[in-house]
Amino acid sequence: MPKKDDDAKKPASETATDQRWKLQVFYLCFYGFMTQIRPGESFITPYLLGADKNFTQTEVTNVITPVLTYSYMAVLVPIFLLTDYLRYKPVLVLQSLSHISIWLLLVLGTSVLAMQLMEFFYGVTMAARIAYSSYIFSLVAPSRYQRMASYSRSAVLLGVFTSSVLGQLCVTLGGVSFLTLNYISLGFVSFGLILTLFLERPRRSLFFNRPGGAGDGAAPAELDKMAGGDGGGGPGGWREAALCRMLREVGALARQPQLRLWSLWWVFNSAGYYLMLYYVQILWNEIYPAMDNRRVYNGGVDAASTLLGAGASFAAGYMKIRWTLWSELVIGVVTAFQAGLLLLMNTTSNIWLCYAAYVLFRGSHQFLVPIAIFQIATSLSKELCALVFGVNTFFATVLKTIITIIVADKRGLGLSVHPQFYVYFGYFTLLAVVYLLAAVGVGIRHSRQKQLAELALAKEPCQLPAEAPAQEKSPEAGTVRA
Repeated sequence: MPKKDDDAKKPASETATDQRWKLQVFYLCFYGFMTQIRPGESFITPYLLGADKNFTQTEVTNVITPVLTYSYMAVLVPIFLLTDYLRYKPVLVLQSLSHISIWLLLVLGTSVLAMQLMEFFYGVTMAARIAYSSYIFSLVAPSRYQRMASYSRSAVLLGVFTSSVLGQLCVTLGGVSFLTLNYISLGFVSFGLILTLFLERPRRSLFFNRPGGAGDGAAPAELDKMAGGDGGGGPGGWREAALCRMLREVGALARQPQLRLWSLWWVFNSAGYYLMLYYVQILWNEIYPAMDNRRVYNGGVDAASTLLGAGASFAAGYMKIRWTLWSELVIGVVTAFQAGLLLLMNTTSNIWLCYAAYVLFRGSHQFLVPIAIFQIATSLSKELCALVFGVNTFFATVLKTIITIIVADKRGLGLSVHPQFYVYFGYFTLLAVVYLLAAVGVGIRHSRQKQLAELALAKEPCQLPAEAPAQEKSPEAGTVRA
């Protein structure tokens, strides 16, 4: 039968639901794509160090950039809670307003304090990313979660790629100044605010604001199960006890080896990964302080790393190995590879070699991200999964903040960018050694268990005649019977 005939047989309500679903997918993907179009983002550091702002490298490295880590940590938990309580849209509006504030300060600000305020708003936008990734799940039925996550993730990556390419083309081929590029970015983020205002505000959320019944087709909340099926509860008791109960549940689940391993990877490796991202543009400027803006290729490098990261994430989905046995080894090898790339980035005087190492570093991290998500989310409900990722991100941010205070901040060691990257190299080397030693331990335990199983199997045939000499094997069922 033709598809039109099948659609004609559908009830009118089902057809309307399908049309609404398609419209939501299109608008959310368009929104996710457009809010990533910020062509000046790849060139913020050379803009601050260049003639437009003329800040010193010490000011950018040890005074301005550390504020990003501090602000992200300060607002992460409040925004995580407000995102759910306010049902996503207000936090998305806050994110758009923060984006506008960033580029207004970049264009108009002239003092170190203004740039520190810019980094504060940057931390707000990073913390508010949870709103978009959670929002998509609140509008659609559970059966469509996987497709919705795939579409929205693809739209975001395509937006980042397009933004980077657009910025590079404007700088290299168009001869556009960094200041003009920031004005263009300001226009795009202002348009993003308009798009945000037309987003539908969900009626429900993961932790708070859940309906009393399950008529919306959503899976029952983990909280409802823990509360003995009473999904309502008083609003006061709900808000006082919900997160505490779920945190206790997460603590009990932390005994699972794979959940614990990949959560620790998320905390420790993400901290080092983002510290590298924050300071790599300063390293590039140190290796190759280009006088001609058209020879700054940050946008092209970001585009290449985004493309490789998307490909690595896609390829990771097709890896079929026994993760309970090989997880530690895979993580250890990838982390050792990343340590080597950090050393190469920090010791080379060839900017193109540094660019290539950066692209490979980001691609290797993005390769493990979907594996970690799958390993963490496999045995968790949607609510606990969101909470686990929130807790992991919080601890990663705490660790990142501690390292920043000690290594980068002027009130700590105040290291310049090259010594900082030696610290990050040592950090990843230490992680790689720990993971590889853990892999050796897993291999030894597996070998012993295999030997014990083989010994038990070897003894079993010798015992059978003595215990049951009159027994014979059933040719049909393959069991032992009298």
